[in-house]
Amino acid sequence: MTGGDPEDLFASAQETARAALQAAFGRAPVAALAPLSGGASGAFPFRAQVGGRRYLVRVEGPASPLRNPHQYEAMRIAAEAGIAPAIHHLDAATRVAVIDFVDEQPLSTYPGGRPALVRALAELLGRVQATSPFPAFVEYPNIVARLWAHVCRTGLFAPGVLDAHTARLEAIRRSYAWDPASTVSSHNDPVPRNILFDGARLWLIDWESAYRNDPLVDAAITLDNLAPSADLQSTFLQAWLGRAPDDAFHVRLGQVRALTRLYYAGVLLSASAAASGALADTDLAAPTTAQFQRAIREGRLKPGAADTRHVLGKMYLASFLTDVAPPGLDAAT
Repeated sequence: MTGGDPEDLFASAQETARAALQAAFGRAPVAALAPLSGGASGAFPFRAQVGGRRYLVRVEGPASPLRNPHQYEAMRIAAEAGIAPAIHHLDAATRVAVIDFVDEQPLSTYPGGRPALVRALAELLGRVQATSPFPAFVEYPNIVARLWAHVCRTGLFAPGVLDAHTARLEAIRRSYAWDPASTVSSHNDPVPRNILFDGARLWLIDWESAYRNDPLVDAAITLDNLAPSADLQSTFLQAWLGRAPDDAFHVRLGQVRALTRLYYAGVLLSASAAASGALADTDLAAPTTAQFQRAIREGRLKPGAADTRHVLGKMYLASFLTDVAPPGLDAAT
C-alpha cells in the first residue's frame, strides 16, 4: 500500500482485510467488518466477527522511510510467548495481520492502582526481553538522528531555531556507548495506546517499532508515560531490575530518556509538518503540563489536531533540553 487518496487507501485496506479473513478462516461468513480509529502509525484497523468470535484485522498504512522490516517476526515471537494477542493470519507482503480482539478496559481500572500497574508493566517488559531475540534493525541513536534530520528539513521551524537540540543530540551520540551484545528484544513504543488491559491481564499490541534495542529504551518510554512520580519510577525500576538502580544506571537512563523524548518530538512534529507545511516557526515556548491539560479541557487545544501535536512536540523539545519530564503521549489524544 502506497501513498494516495485517503478514500482509495481505505478501500484498498478493506479489501486486504477481507482477503486476510478468508485466508484465516476460509469460507466462514464474516458477520461484520467495521473500521476502528487508527493510531499514530497510520494503520487501518478493523474489527471483524467470524463464527461468533471477534477479531482485529490490522492493515499497515503507507510505508514510511523508517519502516521496520522485522515487525511481523517480532509480533510472531511475542504472540507465541503470550505477550501479544494470538495471531490467526499474518502476511508480511501485504502487511496485514488477523489477531484476537481484546475487550479493552481502562488502564485506570487495573487492580491495585498505578503502583500495581507499573509493577505489571515491568514484568511484561521483562518477558519481552526474555523472548527469542527479535531481529536487529538499527542503532537507536541513529534512528533518532534520522528522524530529527527529517524534522529539520521540513521548514516547520526557522533556520537556527533547532540548533541547540541538534548540538545536544550530537553530544549524546558521542558519549553514549552502543553495545550490540547488550541489546534485547524490545517493543520500542510501550505507550498507553499500545497497552491493553482485558480485566485480568495486560497485552502489548502494535509491534511496528519492535526490534533488538538497548533495554533502557522501553523502560524510559514507560517511565515518561506511565510512571510520572518519583515513587512510581522507583517502583517500576525496582520491579524491572530486581534491585535498586545505581548511579551509573541513572546516568545512562538519563541519556536514553533524552533520546526517546527527541524521538517522540520528531514523531509529533513530523505529523505537524505533514498537516501544516513549512511554518518557519520561531517560537519554541512550551506550556507546562498543567497548562497543556487545562487547554485540552477548555477546548483551546483539540485532541488529535495538528496544532495540538505541534504544541506537544514543543513540550518534548523542551524536555529534551531541560530533563523535565513531558506529559504522556496520550495527553493529546
